[in-house]
Amino acid sequence: MNEASGATGGSNPASGATGGSKHDSTRFTPPTNDPWKSFRGILSATLILELIVVLLALPVVFKLTHGLTALKATYVLVIAVLLFLGCMVVKRPWALPAFCVLQLALIAGWFVHPGIGLVGIVFALVWGYVFYLERDMRKRIAQGRLAGQEPIG
Repeated sequence: MNEASGATGGSNPASGATGGSKHDSTRFTPPTNDPWKSFRGILSATLILELIVVLLALPVVFKLTHGLTALKATYVLVIAVLLFLGCMVVKRPWALPAFCVLQLALIAGWFVHPGIGLVGIVFALVWGYVFYLERDMRKRIAQGRLAGQEPIG
């Protein structure tokens, strides 16, 4: 697959996919259903779940931290807004790298409260699994193992 089709952009039916090793020239038809559409749903669901957890952590942090300043609260709220806005760009080829940067910003929230940083670390593990799923789907498409894929030629 070419870079433009990427993990979040969809498949390119015209290009076909190469399967197996580098020396194997078997090509396959595209899957009958777009697997990247489901993957984008996973991305959006993960972002929304992370948004909910971050917003629910804010009152807890407020209760436990007497020094929660407006700047610290604004930091967490800006991250929450960016998580929400991330759902609108999941189709973009730069979405996954942007979500990684956002995750690093959430982990850096450790300076607000260790609980916020811990939420970032837990969701970093979730995002690691999402990247594993993306790689696995690319491999399955290349090997022609998705429903409706047939060898070409």
